[in-house]
Amino acid sequence: MILEQLINECTKNNTKAQEQLYHLLAPKLFAVCLKYSRSYEEAQDNLQESFLVIFDKINQYKNSGSFEGWAKRIVINYTLQQYRNQKVFEIISEKIPDTDDVEIDDENVSIEFLTQIIQSLPDRYRLVFNLYVMDDYSHKEIAEMLGINIGTSKSNLARAKAILKDKIESNNNYSIKKTK
Repeated sequence: MILEQLINECTKNNTKAQEQLYHLLAPKLFAVCLKYSRSYEEAQDNLQESFLVIFDKINQYKNSGSFEGWAKRIVINYTLQQYRNQKVFEIISEKIPDTDDVEIDDENVSIEFLTQIIQSLPDRYRLVFNLYVMDDYSHKEIAEMLGINIGTSKSNLARAKAILKDKIESNNNYSIKKTK
């Protein structure tokens, strides 16, 4: 079945179509869940719950824009919702070092290492970092999504970059070039 037919059948609660749509989108959407979840297991749970929301709201998709983009937005919103009622975004007093943007010598840095250190960031930093750097949201959009102010979004991003830079530099196998 083509995507339009799958979506149409899913609006009718056709379980076979839902299963096919799940298998079609799950790998990409799971990667999104991994970016915003604390662990692999939490990402699995978030994916499953997000698909329940997707199937529940699929009749709201109006065939304008990418269905995958629409589903990704649901996954991000669902996962972020898990953090909103927690005190993840409390303002804490930390000295945030000045950080220049850095360019990583990607011949020496593995994707696995980068993924691991991004996942190890505290929630408030990881979420803002991923939204801003990986998914191109503005600080205004991030502030609205997370229920924080723009300044908090900016400071959380700066702190995330500083932590990542320190972790990369502390691993002697990696070289970093400063950029302006």
